[in-house]
Amino acid sequence: MPSSRLVTTDDWPAAELHAAVLAGDLVAVGACWASIAEPQDAALRAASFAWSVGDTRVVAGGLSAAWIWGACSRPPVPHDGCVPADERFRRKGAWTAVREIALEADDVTTCADVRVLTPTATALDLLRLRRPFGARDAEGLRGLVLAAGVDPAALARGLAENERAPMGRQAQRRFRDAGVELG
Repeated sequence: MPSSRLVTTDDWPAAELHAAVLAGDLVAVGACWASIAEPQDAALRAASFAWSVGDTRVVAGGLSAAWIWGACSRPPVPHDGCVPADERFRRKGAWTAVREIALEADDVTTCADVRVLTPTATALDLLRLRRPFGARDAEGLRGLVLAAGVDPAALARGLAENERAPMGRQAQRRFRDAGVELG
């Protein structure tokens, strides 16, 4: 379901797309391209995620959702995706890492017909990932506060209230180490 604002390798050969970038006509948007005149907004990035993932059941999470909300400049490779824990899912392929996680209805929103974790749910997802929390994750978390309006004080309160949740104490430690200003 590519956006009409995006150009993909389904439309043009990769060599022509790269030549258009060199000519200054196109700019990369994840694994897709768009005219330099197109606004680089969440809808455009969500459409790029959808084309890359190719499965409407996958919800953009982690750094992919942070990228969609404008919190970081590049999407992760592979994309971070998740599905509700009650949906059985098996994914083959290298373009998306998909996890089954517990999701509430208000954790997910729709952007350009793509399911994406809300900015606050994205911040919690980054803090609770079962992998090392790196500089890129911390940058994404700080970007969610600045670009997507995540309230750091409310996030800190939520982490404290749910410290017994899986990865709860580690999420609190990661939040402190990320250098987010409580304002």
